[in-house]
Amino acid sequence: PLPMEKVTALEQLMAEQVEAGHLVPSTSPWNTRVFTILKKSGKWRLLQDLHAVNKVMQDMGSLQPGIPSPTMLPRDWPLIVVDFKDCFFTIPLHPDDCEKFAFTIPTINRHGPAKRYHWVVLPQGMKNSPTICQWFVDIALEPFRKKWKEALIYHYMDDLLVCAQQLLYEQVLFDLKLYLGVYGLVIAPEKVQLTAPWKYLGLQVAEASVCPQKLSLHKDVQNIHDVQKLVGDLQWIRPYCGITNTDLQPLLDLL
Repeated sequence: PLPMEKVTALEQLMAEQVEAGHLVPSTSPWNTRVFTILKKSGKWRLLQDLHAVNKVMQDMGSLQPGIPSPTMLPRDWPLIVVDFKDCFFTIPLHPDDCEKFAFTIPTINRHGPAKRYHWVVLPQGMKNSPTICQWFVDIALEPFRKKWKEALIYHYMDDLLVCAQQLLYEQVLFDLKLYLGVYGLVIAPEKVQLTAPWKYLGLQVAEASVCPQKLSLHKDVQNIHDVQKLVGDLQWIRPYCGITNTDLQPLLDLL
C-alpha cells in the first residue's frame, strides 16, 4: 500500500491530468501499477508500470535509430532550435486502444471506492510511444518542409532545428505554429533558441563549432528513476562512444 503522502500526490496529479484532458474516468478491465517519485525540484512525478502491456504489444521498432548531427550544418548559417511542449500529451490515442492503459488510484484508509482512469493521449512508458511520436511529428512537419525547401530541417522526437542561409526568425516561428497547430502540437516558448550558443540534443552549437553539453553520468542507481536518468545520460554520449542498442538493452529491460 502507498503511504498517505504519495496517495495525496497521486490524487493531485490525476486531477491535473483530467482537467487537461489527458485522462478520463474508466471502467476498463485492464489495470497497471502507478507510483510517484519526488523530484529534486520538490514536485511529484507520476510513473506507470507498463511492463505487462508492453509484453503483449507488437514492437513497431524505431523509425529514427540515430540522432541527426549538427556538425553537418554549413558554417555561419543562422539557425533556430525549438522544443514541442508536452509532445506525448498532444498526440491522441486511438479510442480502441485507450482502455489498455488504465490504472487505479486507491483512496486513503479505503474511505471509498478506488478510482480508475485511462489515458486518451500517448502514455509515457509505452514502448511504441517514441516511434508513434516520430511518425506523428514528421507528418505534421510535412507542409513546413514543403514551404521551406531550401532550409535544413533536423527533427528528432520533440526537438527541431531549422537552418538556412537566409533565415527569417519571425516567419519560421509563425509557420511552425500555423502548421503544427493543425495537429495540436505546441512550441514551448521558453525553449525557443534564436542566438548562439544553441543547445541541441546534448550538444552546444556555436557559429563555427559543436561540442558536448555534458560528459558526466548519473551512476548512483537506486531505483527505476535513477535508471531512467542513467539511460538518458548514455543517450546523449552514445554517438561519441560507440554505445549500441545491444549495449543499452540490459538497462532498458529494467524500465
